[in-house]
Amino acid sequence: MVAVVAMAVVGQRLGLFEQFAEPARAKQTLLGLGGWGYVVFIVAYAALQPFGVPGTVFIMAAPLVWPWPVAFVLSMIGTMCATVVGFSFARFVARDWVASKIPQRFKRYDDALERRALLTVFVLRLIFWMPPLLHAFFGVSKVKFSTHFWGSFAGYLLPLFLVSFAGKKLFELLERAPPGAWVALGVAVASIWVTAYFLRRRSARALRGAER
Repeated sequence: MVAVVAMAVVGQRLGLFEQFAEPARAKQTLLGLGGWGYVVFIVAYAALQPFGVPGTVFIMAAPLVWPWPVAFVLSMIGTMCATVVGFSFARFVARDWVASKIPQRFKRYDDALERRALLTVFVLRLIFWMPPLLHAFFGVSKVKFSTHFWGSFAGYLLPLFLVSFAGKKLFELLERAPPGAWVALGVAVASIWVTAYFLRRRSARALRGAER
């Protein structure tokens, strides 16, 4: 945790984080740094994502910069580092303050998380990925650090692999797509969102039933 914070301060002083403002500029900078580009990517990801910068910005950018196997490895490392930072901040640095910010609807799942910790962490990471609020919730929950780490790792594998493998191809396809395709994509995204919403509600009801 301290090492990540220290590297983040150095990166900010050197103006490295500003290089992510524009995709083309970020790609040029990261490739120009060679192996150090990997370090900059991971440090920026770990330092910024737990405190509000969307992780999708990094995992979508990685396959546009590097070949997909490299992008996948870097995305996994960066996501796990960000997850550990967010979890550790909530548990060891500002537990009381973070706990006061967790919505009540999350807190009622704490006992169920204690009974089925690994499976619950896996499922939530597989569905929701890495939002800072989820880092915080796990940090103030009763789940063990090791359980959270490996459950998160397993939950991230499939979505990060898919984004890394197909992200660049999808981006290039969308660039060439006609206006009608964008409309169809919007409808598809809306349908997926509605389906996910109802599935989450169903899962929440099932979890409440298991608690009772």
